[in-house]
Parts: sequence; structure tokens; C-alpha cells
Amino acid sequence: MKIALDPYMFRHLSIDDMVRTVAELGYEYIELSPRDDFMPFFLHPRADDERVASFKKSLRTHGVQLSSVLPLYKWSSPDETERQTAVRYWKRMIEITADLECPLMNSEFNGRPERAAESESAFWRSLDELLPVFEREGIALNLEAHPDDFCEENTPAVNLVRAINKPWVNYLYCAPHTFHLSGADPTADIAAMMRYAGDKLQHVHIADSFNHKGSSGLRYILNPPGTPARIHQHLDIGQGEVDWDTFFGTLRELNFDGVATSCVFAWEERARDSSAFMLDRITKELAG
Repeated sequence: MKIALDPYMFRHLSIDDMVRTVAELGYEYIELSPRDDFMPFFLHPRADDERVASFKKSLRTHGVQLSSVLPLYKWSSPDETERQTAVRYWKRMIEITADLECPLMNSEFNGRPERAAESESAFWRSLDELLPVFEREGIALNLEAHPDDFCEENTPAVNLVRAINKPWVNYLYCAPHTFHLSGADPTADIAAMMRYAGDKLQHVHIADSFNHKGSSGLRYILNPPGTPARIHQHLDIGQGEVDWDTFFGTLRELNFDGVATSCVFAWEERARDSSAFMLDRITKELAG
């Protein structure tokens, strides 16, 4: 199993300083998430050959490896021009990931929930173009359901991943999305959701969140009334309402041996302390 850090809270640092910081914190792996000087959100990658080589040198120098690369593109957009643009960005980022000698990428379904059927159609068109590229480069893919994507819940997401029918395409369970993944169920049965994923569960994102469905849906009051906005947090373990005993207990029950990524975003003012705390807790729960 690989315990990785999503270094988004350190994105203001240079790439070398970011890698050095991750190493100082005790992590052996980085899950590279969007940063403006390398892989921006929803835009063409900025990394050229020189920057890729510099990043690889930093990884070697500081003794850290890439567990995975996490790009976000609008590959399920119902707008065909937007979808084609996203596929172009994906192809370049797959090429960069291969140059980085990283064997795994993960991402979200994207698309629009109010246009779910059109978005899924776009998703499959993108996969038709991209799956051969992943296969050629020997890069695996893990997919997660995300609030406000065309696929937001655990069971449909696992079913969709299985429908791709590739042993190297698997499922990512994102703990801070737990209360969205469970749909209308206010209890959010983590064990049932993970067990449903079964052997396709190859990646977890670890951060805490509050149950927005709590207190009869009044845990958060969003205005205007009826807004379709989604809300969740990426907090330190113990600061929200995710059932961590069940989360970690189920991972142990399933003999989880994939990538476990700490992905706290809420505490940039104490990013080092937060990241160190998360590594200690995850290691105690899973490393044995």
C-alpha cells in the first residue's frame, strides 16, 4: 500500500520546495494534483520537457515517488467542442505522466448532473479515444464520483467503472464525499459502499467532512432556498462526521492494498501540521 500526500496546500511553493517539504513531513509518495505551473485545472498542461525533467530530479534528490497524477478536465461535457478540447489536454497529460514514469492517473467523471445522459454519452466518446492511449503507455486509471458531476453516488459510479471492463480501470472512494456518495441515505453506510466496490476499490482519498443532510437538512443553510449547490469539506480526520472506525475497519477487512491519499485542503495556514497529523493517523490505521 502507498500512503501519499496531495500537496495542494503547498502549491505556492516551487516544485522542488514542494517535493522537499513532502519528504520532510515523512511521506514517501506524492499524488500530483493541479497546480498552475504544471497542470492547471481544466486547462492545457503547462509542463514542458525541461520542467518534467526538473520535477523528476527533485523526486530523486528528496527520495519521494509519484503514486499518481490527478488531472481535471471536462471530458464529459455535453458541449462537443469542450469535450474534444479536454481529450486533447488528457492526451498531453498522459504523455507527461509517462515521462514522469508514474503508473497511475486518477480523475473525476465531470459532466453535469442535470444533463446526466448527455454527459455519460460524452464520457464514453472520450474513453473511446483515451483508453487506447492509457493502454499504450501502460498507465492505469482510477475514477471517483464527485459532487456536481453527472455521476455523484457510489453505486452508480462503481457500476460505471465496471462497465468500462478494463482490469486497470478501478474505483476511488473519496471519504470527504461520503455524504454525497450515499445519496438520500442519511446514515451514509461506508462499509456497504466500500464492500459494493469490492476488488475495484484501489484508491481512497482521506479527509473529513460534515454531513450536510444532518439536522433534517439544516446542518448548512444555503441561499437562495432550493439552490442546487453542493457542499462538502476536506478537513483533518476527527474534525467532521465521517465514521473513521468504520472507514479504516472496512479497508482492513477488504485487505486494501492500493493508494491512500491524504487530501486535506482546509488548513493552508497550518498545512505542515495538518499533513503530519494525517500521515501519523493513516499510518497507524493502515500500515500494519
